[in-house]
Amino acid sequence: MLWQPSLPERYLNASGDELGALIEARRRELGSKLLILGHHYQQDDVIRHADLIGDSLKLSQMAAAEAPRRGAKFIVFCGVHFMAETADILTPDDVEVILPDLSAGCSMADMAAYEDTVDAWDAIHAAMAESKSSANTRVIPITYVNSTAAIKAFVGKHGGACCTSSNASRVFEWAMAGGGQKRARGEEIKILFLPDQHLGRNTAKSHGFVTEVDVEGDVEGDADGGARGPAETALWNPKRESGGLTAEEIRRAKVLLWAGHCSVHKLFRPEHVAAAKREGRTVLVHPECAQEVVDIADLRGSTEYIIDTIRQAMPGSSWAVGTEVHLVNRIAREAAKRDVDVHILSDCQCLCTTMYRIDQAHLAWCLDHLAAGKVVNRISVHPEAKALARLALERMLALAPGKNASPVGVD
Repeated sequence: MLWQPSLPERYLNASGDELGALIEARRRELGSKLLILGHHYQQDDVIRHADLIGDSLKLSQMAAAEAPRRGAKFIVFCGVHFMAETADILTPDDVEVILPDLSAGCSMADMAAYEDTVDAWDAIHAAMAESKSSANTRVIPITYVNSTAAIKAFVGKHGGACCTSSNASRVFEWAMAGGGQKRARGEEIKILFLPDQHLGRNTAKSHGFVTEVDVEGDVEGDADGGARGPAETALWNPKRESGGLTAEEIRRAKVLLWAGHCSVHKLFRPEHVAAAKREGRTVLVHPECAQEVVDIADLRGSTEYIIDTIRQAMPGSSWAVGTEVHLVNRIAREAAKRDVDVHILSDCQCLCTTMYRIDQAHLAWCLDHLAAGKVVNRISVHPEAKALARLALERMLALAPGKNASPVGVD
């Protein structure tokens, strides 16, 4: 987490209405030079100032197209640090990206440090080198876009790609087919998936891989009650030597899952799903939830999928949604106008606490500086890392259906 200096008292003591009026005055003053992006998880009083609203990658893609069209020179990203990095990677070099509060990081992204990833890469290849049976095995890294620019750059450098929660399955297929180079005859592919173990595990299961959860929990046993076979996924814990795995476990795993998770989606549990179903609700969850939750939910999908599904829900239907509370509350209010009942899956406070750091006070503070000709809290990715990270993103974008199409849904 980066250090954010305390704001002057005048911002901290101002009312919500006063801050809102100040922000709108600065927006008018800056005009087309300014573009404000608001992530779905943001608070309502911040979202109302956004020019564009969406998930992290979609916002960056829209900004990359919209900034040159309107001549914007400043993008204020009301999200978290890795999102601002992605915007800097995808937007023109003459556009400066600003994060209102530098302490708005992402705990999941921070769980995959660059140095730990390099160590893991070396250890995995060392384990494979110990056995002739792994001589024809190639490792392809995949990173969820909810990762730092450094991790995206690592993946780009080593022939891998980014993925979103909606196209992770397509990127898995690409990797298993050999990724950027055709899979050689007899060649085995091993995937290293960063940084969210749950999206990786749920995607691996959807492709027929036996996961550790299947084996330990006997989620999908055979007729005799046994598991389908040994686990084909393994959890790599960067805090332990060799990821906490033996060399044989590393060689046997077809998918190595980084031990990272989303602090919000980890809060949803199977008992929450069971309770919602007893109440007659259809359960819709994000694939960042644990496999035990996804396995018994009625539907799962990305943020955009969740929004679209509720918007298309039949009047009179009742839903329990497992994702961030600000988004759920927003879509619940919208759905109620059509007689669609939406509740969050758990009564616990399932909010993104780092996203919550972005507020009207910080937004007003950074816009005041912009109006005075000073850029604060600029997020700038090193050119070398930017080029490699963009490569990982472009490999993903090339997999989108249709010419020049873009994937939807990221977190």
